[in-house]
Amino acid sequence: MPSPNVVETTRLILRPPTEADRDAWVQLHRDPRTYWHAPHAMSQTDDDAAAFLERTLAHWDEHGFGLWLALDKVTREVVGVCGLKDVEGAFLNLYYRLVFVGLGHGLGREMSRASAAHALEFLPALPVRALVKEVNIPSVRTALGTGFERVGTRVLHDDLPDEPPSTVFESPRVEAVTTFDAAAREQVLDLWVRTNDAGGSVGFLPGAPRDSVDAALRAHEDSMAAGSTVAVLLRSAVDARVLGTSFLERGSNPLLDHTRTVYRVMTDPDRRGQNLGRLLMAATHRVAREAGVEILSLGVRSGSGLSRFYGSCGYVEAGRVLGAIRVAPGEERDDITLTRRLDDRTLIPDLRG
Repeated sequence: MPSPNVVETTRLILRPPTEADRDAWVQLHRDPRTYWHAPHAMSQTDDDAAAFLERTLAHWDEHGFGLWLALDKVTREVVGVCGLKDVEGAFLNLYYRLVFVGLGHGLGREMSRASAAHALEFLPALPVRALVKEVNIPSVRTALGTGFERVGTRVLHDDLPDEPPSTVFESPRVEAVTTFDAAAREQVLDLWVRTNDAGGSVGFLPGAPRDSVDAALRAHEDSMAAGSTVAVLLRSAVDARVLGTSFLERGSNPLLDHTRTVYRVMTDPDRRGQNLGRLLMAATHRVAREAGVEILSLGVRSGSGLSRFYGSCGYVEAGRVLGAIRVAPGEERDDITLTRRLDDRTLIPDLRG
């Protein structure tokens, strides 16, 4: 499936720009109030800004992705630009810019998170990076809140002679495996235990013995060895440490071979609120789609608050078993099944009995 050209977030519609957007594009890139951290980086003339738009349109024509124009969902007014640019086939550069009145409302983070997830799910498997001046503290916070890590520095072509280089922030990387090496296994086990103890709904209650979790991990490894399960790892761009994992399991019924069940979606509890869950789901979708999978299903426990998160990842409720999960005597939760079509076809019930 090609990457979708239009993406929607909670508050925004992200769509490719057109020639008809020239005036809005020029105005956005000629407002000195939004270039306070680097005035020299602003387009110096309207023609310069228009040339930037032409390069952006050419990038879309060549690569099939690029920078979006961001519109407010309610007013349909332009609030900014965001997206990704291929830099010489070496990495994908995440870029965003807001209109002045859009600053300070979390829109930059919303754009950045959506762009990063889109890259991991659909775009070429290149490092995803953001180049940020450390003096630009809001953008530094946005990069970290998007799930990126500092990995180095880079001098930009338009830097002034005495200007510090930009910090390179990079997204976690995706790996699909059918066996764990010793280091990865220990990290996955540790992640699982810490997720349990932090209250995550991954098969155990807080305080579950490590040996019990280890036995559950061995069961997944047996399924991996049998060719029925793939583990999806989200690894740090700094040291390859496992930051998140999920398991994609194929059932034994050949009539369901176009489907998979997602199990044990876990991210580092110490980095909650940094978009790792969304990045992990994007990675899971990518791995499944590359295997030809059309439908994913997963289960959540009622009361966990996870239905809303998975809904933001495109999942819809397909059914629930009332009171199926007993967390304590007399305390029960519903077992909810959520599904998503990876080809984005609408799920329509077959009402034949």
